[in-house]
Amino acid sequence: MLVASIAIGGISLAWGYAQVGLSQFARWIIVFSAFWLLAAWRRWRWFAYVGITFNFLTAALGLWFLDFPPGWMFAGAICGLMAWDLTYFQYRERFAASDEERRLVELRHLQRISALALLGFLLASLAMGLKLQFNFEWAALLVLVTALSLMQIIRWFRSRG
Repeated sequence: MLVASIAIGGISLAWGYAQVGLSQFARWIIVFSAFWLLAAWRRWRWFAYVGITFNFLTAALGLWFLDFPPGWMFAGAICGLMAWDLTYFQYRERFAASDEERRLVELRHLQRISALALLGFLLASLAMGLKLQFNFEWAALLVLVTALSLMQIIRWFRSRG
């Protein structure tokens, strides 16, 4: 889920910038996201702070100052927040006393972060609809996020029992 959050966040921001003609900046967003994936693989937890700052600033620049499509900017910010949260959750999870305690903490955490992400994507979809920018690409992103979420839920239930 961490890898998917980083990838979807970066692709969403890059797509939003590319749609308005800033393809060079979109390429740099993809490069940064690839570096964040490398940092996550190398377990450089400190880089999650750099990543969330970059995602938020990039989304804020596009949304408030340049008036880009809100859905792509919200999606980038939401996925950046999820990636930051999951990075530190994996670290904190190691300190659970037992496997049962770890599973309960994991379940509660994933429920909360999933609810937050769902609310964020609903608000972003509402914003896209209000600006009459709800299009096929946005629907495809929603389908992708839904499919990844369902796969995560199924994987969690299978591991549980």
